[in-house]
Amino acid sequence: MVAELLARDMRPRAEVVTSSHCVEKPRFAAIDGHNHLPVPGNDHQRYRADLLKTMDEAGVEMIVNLSGEFGDTLQTILEGYDRAAPGRFATFCNVDWSGVGESGWEGRACGQLRADIAAGARGLKVFKSLGLTFRDTDGRLLMPDDPRIQDVWAQAGALGVPVLIHSGDPVAFFRPLDGANERWDELQRHPDWHFYGGDYPPFEALIESLYHTIESHPNTTFITAHVGCYPENLQFVSQMLDRYPNLNTDFSARIAELGRVPYSAREWFLKYADRIVFGTDVTPTVQAYRTYFRFLETRDEYMEYSEGAPIPPQGRWHIYGVHLPDTVLEKVYRLNIRKLLGLSTRQV
Repeated sequence: MVAELLARDMRPRAEVVTSSHCVEKPRFAAIDGHNHLPVPGNDHQRYRADLLKTMDEAGVEMIVNLSGEFGDTLQTILEGYDRAAPGRFATFCNVDWSGVGESGWEGRACGQLRADIAAGARGLKVFKSLGLTFRDTDGRLLMPDDPRIQDVWAQAGALGVPVLIHSGDPVAFFRPLDGANERWDELQRHPDWHFYGGDYPPFEALIESLYHTIESHPNTTFITAHVGCYPENLQFVSQMLDRYPNLNTDFSARIAELGRVPYSAREWFLKYADRIVFGTDVTPTVQAYRTYFRFLETRDEYMEYSEGAPIPPQGRWHIYGVHLPDTVLEKVYRLNIRKLLGLSTRQV
């Protein structure tokens, strides 16, 4: 008998016997509204062909690439994806936040955004670095509601393109790394994801700044990443969706959170079926997509969401399927993001 066992060595194996269903393709052709693809390189033609093969096998109609950058790099990305395979990719551009505080920065940033949208970018993606690491020319942390960057949000609204914004990260990343932290295993593997103390703002300050930004720009369409950037609190996210009609959200990389509260999650999907976007934020593989399809379409219980891993990457728990009806699945899989991108909602 083992008298003592270190937490890192504990790998409990569930003995519960449940039904398991493989959803090989989604009920409706899916659009992955949150992903990140590499900048085209020397072997890009082969990479793109393999990617399209994966998409076809998984039943994925389109991938929204949120890592479009700006200027010349954006042009390279548009050529390598959007123009090379029309209808299969949609690219979002990004903002260069360096230089905030310099005279004329907002004008230059808005001009670059106009040029990038004119070049073919479908929207603007804002990474979590805004609020966590980016600083102005005086070294002060730059938050989403900083008055000096508000013209960027307004410009996106004037251009009629959505802003997909990620603020913060899982709440546990902002808590002490002790025995009470539910993401202890994950943070041991990725210590650079721990944002507790030091120069980092509190999680609550980031969320407050994010929703102040959304409130201040009612004519700009926002898509918050990762279940309103607060998947641990569906009541809060629901209140924000009720309060701000310009707010939408995806649930990329957060089925671990939703799947452990399946009753609440299912009710949330049903109530906000017109405002939720399918996305994964993981390397596109057939198995990864099928995990998401299984979560959305089946009643499977106590399932792993990380294939073959004894401990899931996002916590020591399993998840449950939310078995959504077809009317909701079609909106979540494809109709909502097509509307947000200004694309036809025709059947494929």
